[in-house]
Amino acid sequence: MQVQPLAIPDVMLFTPTVFGDERGFFMETFRQSEFEAHCGHYQFVQDNHSKSKQGILRGLHYQLEKPQGKLLRVTQGEVFDIAVDLRKSSPTFGQWVGVYLSAENKQVLWVPPGFAHGFYVTSEEAEFQYKCTDYYHPGDEYSLLWCDAALGIEWPLVGGQPPRLSAKDEKGQALAWADAPKF
Repeated sequence: MQVQPLAIPDVMLFTPTVFGDERGFFMETFRQSEFEAHCGHYQFVQDNHSKSKQGILRGLHYQLEKPQGKLLRVTQGEVFDIAVDLRKSSPTFGQWVGVYLSAENKQVLWVPPGFAHGFYVTSEEAEFQYKCTDYYHPGDEYSLLWCDAALGIEWPLVGGQPPRLSAKDEKGQALAWADAPKF
């Protein structure tokens, strides 16, 4: 497995070695020892799976009291995945990094606790799976405004059309108003 730190060095992109032939393929998507060597000692307590249609934007979600680290991958379709650094003491606070995750490239992205996370579906539909380092706490989930000019995220909007958002994500806060997660 190849591991590449992104422009925000704590965000890591894993590219698995894929063994395939005319019958199909095999790949290792997670190995605890490899993960710890590059990302630190985290325990995953919850796995999530979502399916979304093209043009759906989910996020940018973050938690304040119980921030979640997320290990993300796409098993059908393609998404443009974003991590925004919300750690006030970080030299990359307020910066974002984005990658395309797809069933085709089979890459896995690590987004540590203290980041806002979101994704936009670029394919007809996409299935998105991820591991979390803390449980979902409904009262501790917040959203950054996906189009906040202070973030300057360059979303690859299909046909230039605005994304479809949940009611909660439509009310996302600008970075200037967002509180920082606790560690």
